[in-house]
Amino acid sequence: MPEVHPGSYKEAILFLVTAGIVVPLFHRLRISPVLGFIGAGALLGPYGLGRLAEAYPFVHLFTIGNRAEISHLAEFGVIFLMFMIGIELSWERLRTLRRLVFGLGSLQVGCSTLILAMILYGLNVPLVGAAIVGIGLALSSTAVVLPVLAEQKRLNAPTGRTSFAVLLFQDLAVAPALFAIAVLGRDDGGDKGWALAMALGQAAVALVLIVIAGRLALRPLFQLVARTRSTELFMAACLLVIVGTALTAAASGLSMTLGAFVAGLLLAETEYRRAIEATIDPFKGLLLGVFFVSVGMNLDPAQLMATPGAILGLALALVAIKGAVVVMAAPVMKIPRPVAIETALLLGPGGEFAYVLIGGAMATGLVPEEVGAAALVVTTVTMIMIPALAAVGRRLKQRATAQAQAAAGAQTPLPERVENRVIVAGFGRVGRQVGEMLEKHKIPYLALDSDPARVAEQRRTGKPVYFGDSGNTEILRHCDIASARALVVTLDSPRAVEAAVTAARAERPDLTIVARARDARHATALYELGVDDAVPETIEASLQLSEAVLVDVGVPMGLVIASIHERRDEYRALLKKRENEAKPIFRARRTVGKTLGKPPVKREPEPQAAARQEAAAGQEA
Repeated sequence: MPEVHPGSYKEAILFLVTAGIVVPLFHRLRISPVLGFIGAGALLGPYGLGRLAEAYPFVHLFTIGNRAEISHLAEFGVIFLMFMIGIELSWERLRTLRRLVFGLGSLQVGCSTLILAMILYGLNVPLVGAAIVGIGLALSSTAVVLPVLAEQKRLNAPTGRTSFAVLLFQDLAVAPALFAIAVLGRDDGGDKGWALAMALGQAAVALVLIVIAGRLALRPLFQLVARTRSTELFMAACLLVIVGTALTAAASGLSMTLGAFVAGLLLAETEYRRAIEATIDPFKGLLLGVFFVSVGMNLDPAQLMATPGAILGLALALVAIKGAVVVMAAPVMKIPRPVAIETALLLGPGGEFAYVLIGGAMATGLVPEEVGAAALVVTTVTMIMIPALAAVGRRLKQRATAQAQAAAGAQTPLPERVENRVIVAGFGRVGRQVGEMLEKHKIPYLALDSDPARVAEQRRTGKPVYFGDSGNTEILRHCDIASARALVVTLDSPRAVEAAVTAARAERPDLTIVARARDARHATALYELGVDDAVPETIEASLQLSEAVLVDVGVPMGLVIASIHERRDEYRALLKKRENEAKPIFRARRTVGKTLGKPPVKREPEPQAAARQEAAAGQEA
């Protein structure tokens, strides 16, 4: 057995310990863990405890010395981030936000880059370097801004939609910027313009081939993997697609991040999008943590302490310049001034891609070392300021909204747009009937199903069906269960129904849940798990048979319908009575957050009828 050297695993162990401390602590403090990872990197890096390692050798145990190994893992963090950005982008979403994405986004990036580059060029920074640093500083932090808005549950608010649209354009701009840096950094002695044109042509051909190959191969691959119903194999396929596409793009002269972004785009329109998001999310979060630790390792606290006034002044100037661009561009896009002010403070700070762009340009000599280092320090300081700026921006927005309403004589603000969508778990014969009824009444819905063949068949007909396990909490979150109107569970497996109900009720105690039950006993169990209505198959089948025979033998339709409804209500009351006797707490839990109306009128059956109902329910069970 080979000898084990614990020192070889020091960096990995330190990172896992850091993640174990930072993530729960910062979540408890309601601060983005990104800031914790940056701080941990600064503390454990060569400019932190590493300065004490020579005088105190034992400090080596608590420092991250292998920066090359960390940087490789950090690169995969950015790759996974770009993949998730691509898979979250659909043509429908892009079409809906196209005015903000390509209008406000292009104005923000273009004007901010131009202003910052002109300032740097005036300070004797070379033109190419000034342009690269300008575009790097013009980008904002997707990894910090979106979690801040999500924590406040305001991603669907006007500020959230506007910020997301601009961040989306910035993310799209990263890939060509990285490509241009790679081409300009080549020291082949030829004409840079001709080399750039040739490289762009080569990249365009490679990109087209990747897209064609992806469209032909990805869906069949995931259909084949999904049929195995193996979670491990599905995860392996996801990782293979991301890493394989990234390496293929790199071999073609493109950046690995662009390859991952294209892979995400190709999978965004498939039925496996939700399941892939839930599978990749933990990897993205962990590897992004490594990336931000590596960012913190490049932060020199001594440099920050040497000139705190100058660095803080530059940080505030960056926020002011980028914020002013957003505020001035907002009227062109017909964005209300209060929304523009809050968005400006969220997008004013620098972002994580500044480290990728400026760091890559420094490595190729396109950006002077001292200029790039100063820009990265300013970027780090502004990212740390994002939570505070978000709080200030929200207060300023509220104040500006109140002033605008007072000036216009408005009494109440318009409610923010909220997406109320029904989630249908299972899209077999029962789920399809539910979907058709929702469509008939123009109620938007989204369906989940774990049968890849069924999902593929329904998507060909235009149904909003996605592959995924409705008992998986992460998949439910990616289906926007936080804003869902109701959940209808139509699965034919009792265990699958119970898993879906349990996961949904844990996420949303106030969500309306209607579930299909196998029989009366299963319905009682579902009421105990917290459903609002359980519909037993056997009882419903017997009621439908009774209705048919009564009509056929000549009983008037009105009387038949009335008696069937009365019988159904009696069964429902009986099942809920059993549930209340077993666990009365569930009824109280399901009333949380709901509007209470008049109490239902209870029909107390006669003793003989009650006995017959008990016996019938027991036989059905």
